Amino acid sequence: MLMDGGVLPGGARAVARCDALGVAPYSDMEGGLYRAYLTPAHDAALTALTGWMNDAGMTVRRDAAANLIGRYEGSVSGSPALLIGSHIDSVRDAGCYDGPLGIMLGIEAVEALHREGKRMPFPIEVIAFGDEEGSRFPAAMLTSRAVAGTLPPAALDVIDGDGVALAEALAALGHRTDDYLAARRAPGTTLAYLEAHIEQGPVLEARGLGIGTVTGIAAQLRLSAGVTGQANHAGTTTMALRRDAMTGAAEMMLAIETIARQDASDLVATVGRVEALPGAANVIPGEVRFTIDVRSGDVARRDRAAQAILVALEGIASARGLTLRLEQVHDLPASPCDPALMTMMDDAIVAAGQPPFRLVSGAGHDAMVMASLCPTAMLFIRCRGGISHNPAEQVEPADVEIAHQAMLGFIDRLGETFVAA
Repeated sequence: MLMDGGVLPGGARAVARCDALGVAPYSDMEGGLYRAYLTPAHDAALTALTGWMNDAGMTVRRDAAANLIGRYEGSVSGSPALLIGSHIDSVRDAGCYDGPLGIMLGIEAVEALHREGKRMPFPIEVIAFGDEEGSRFPAAMLTSRAVAGTLPPAALDVIDGDGVALAEALAALGHRTDDYLAARRAPGTTLAYLEAHIEQGPVLEARGLGIGTVTGIAAQLRLSAGVTGQANHAGTTTMALRRDAMTGAAEMMLAIETIARQDASDLVATVGRVEALPGAANVIPGEVRFTIDVRSGDVARRDRAAQAILVALEGIASARGLTLRLEQVHDLPASPCDPALMTMMDDAIVAAGQPPFRLVSGAGHDAMVMASLCPTAMLFIRCRGGISHNPAEQVEPADVEIAHQAMLGFIDRLGETFVAA
């Protein structure tokens, strides 16, 4: 288990602990951070978290989906619990704070209460979700969906890139797929879910603010696009006779960008992956495949943009003599945070010494899954340059300390409004 050299303020210690988990044995990647679900690095991280949770006064267990849960009892028997959490897994070559920082701040909040001998009328459970990124198995948020009770049994029949089935990976850590869905929380046992997370964007930094209240998670539409033309010799086919799938796709990508820019809102549209076939330097591409990701906090705005993109792409394909096919990969609805909880967070931020500020999350988080189980709240923390999913991901301990104080203020305000059943 990791040992702390002295006692740091809650925010600074949360950052230091995230840093400590950024290297072996808490990473499966030499020279960088990659912590995938149900790997030795994942198991080692849960062992470290168990020690910190115990030190903070919690009893600790692993549920059937290999989530780690620390529980700090409340003063009113039988009360539903406030869940505080985020994910412990990472993308490949990741930064240290995406996910773990929210867990560490949950631990720090409970430790502050425990140090004062203070109990809320409700229990607090800090949860480290095992799989949010989907970086090992071809599915994301397996573990939060299991907790929320929205995971279909068929989703457990998955295999990673090395041919290891989820069932095998679970068995290696003493779990079984037959028990997996037992991670579901029983109705009436959850009061609310709170997640602190780095912003993964530049808005807070542009405003000169350390933290902000999240209004919700944007609706996301992802499409797979295929453009088919005619592959031919690059040296002998005149420009007028070409049906070049690549230049057609390039025009489509610019049209996607233009539509998103002209909306002048929170709408974003991204082409994140492109593949040209046959992929030879002296062959005109006959087929291009690419992804389209459209997001907005307003599902109607997102859908209007998606329709405009469809019309534009079809027009380009027709004008160039190309064939266009589009396939929907997924359609995730917007996930608004609870209005009353947002007001509590705003008030807690003011009490922590910062003006209130609200912003939408363009990235998906476990909170969007947990919204089907209970009211949710999210707190964003400024990250330098808006950089995430990158080793350059960085936060300031002073910002994290403000977040720590705001979370304590939020918990107090939730306790003041709590009415036992």
